[in-house]
Amino acid sequence: MFRALRHQNFRLFFASQAVSILGSWMQQIALAWLVYRTTGSAFLLGVVTFANQAPILFIAPFSGLLADRFDRRKMLIVTQSLAAGQALLLAVLTLSGLIEAWHIIVLALFYGIAMGLDTPVRQSLLIDMIGDRADLPNAIALNSFLMNSGRLIGPSIAGVLLLYVSEGICFLINAASFLGVVWVATRLPSKPRSTEIPAGYLRALAEALEYMWKTETIRLLLALVASIAFFASSYLVLMPVFARDVFGGGSETLGFLVGAAGFGAVVGTAYLAGRGRVETLPRRLMSTSILAGVALALVGLSETLWIALPLMVCLGFGIIVTAASANMVIQSIVPDEKRGRIVSFYAASFLGVMPLGALVAGSLAGAIGAPATATVFGVCCVLLGTVLGAKLRSKRSR
Repeated sequence: MFRALRHQNFRLFFASQAVSILGSWMQQIALAWLVYRTTGSAFLLGVVTFANQAPILFIAPFSGLLADRFDRRKMLIVTQSLAAGQALLLAVLTLSGLIEAWHIIVLALFYGIAMGLDTPVRQSLLIDMIGDRADLPNAIALNSFLMNSGRLIGPSIAGVLLLYVSEGICFLINAASFLGVVWVATRLPSKPRSTEIPAGYLRALAEALEYMWKTETIRLLLALVASIAFFASSYLVLMPVFARDVFGGGSETLGFLVGAAGFGAVVGTAYLAGRGRVETLPRRLMSTSILAGVALALVGLSETLWIALPLMVCLGFGIIVTAASANMVIQSIVPDEKRGRIVSFYAASFLGVMPLGALVAGSLAGAIGAPATATVFGVCCVLLGTVLGAKLRSKRSR
């Protein structure tokens, strides 16, 4: 389950990422709570989430091309430093009492740009940290395990911390958490990139798009990831509304709800990390995507926190097993000279599509309520998961 940790560079990166991810999830929860506490607007929650994540949809392909052409290590230092600066400025504005809604939106957009540049670089850098390509799927699974452990722990800490201190303290902690990743990146060896990439941005991107489109497995996986990102992952923007208006709680209730989804995701990534082969994963994606949709729909129908919490566990499990399995399969079959660009398509399909779903979910929640929105989105997730999952199963059986 932990075989990728035998590589020293990956161990260092894993440890520094653990701290950084924890801080990032604390900031995400604190930011959502700050917006809803000061404005009471579900629509504005959707706008901030959209600004925070939407840039990756447009920037990730460009960043993926850069990751194939230039030193990924140096690029990681730059992107992590930009994210740290954003968190520090957000902390200063909040702690000084000068924060306004437009500040939050602009800084969320800046963070989204930084993460749009960062995600393909960080994902494609994993292959440079391990000496055995056979350990790459395990490294991806462990990285997902780390991301979702942070989702489990970070929101819970933030939820309790917000009872006693300002949201700005969470932002300040996040700013400091990026320093470890920057330090580790300076220790990684610099590796030359491939010389087989066509000259010109459009030509190189078109080459990767053609490869993606002609590889049916990758095409179907990206479509499934996009569908679950749009519908199932929209739960994040709805949770502050559920915490306060449906379940009558506060920031700690928000932390428990998001933390429950994080726990399900941790269980899911632990399951994936223990798998030695990835060939059978596509056959299981229909059931995991359907699980996520059913869980979200039932959360929308629940009126009791203790019923919603186990459903959130199932939701988190279904989302992350679907998304991480797709990433593992894609990176196992893509050639190294196209890795950055193909990984950027994956990042755009998952992280880039999520804010579109959040924006629609926030708008719809303002019109028909968060519970009804969750139910509608859950049903859509089930339908798309059934269709796309069936096509994947059919392809793998041929």
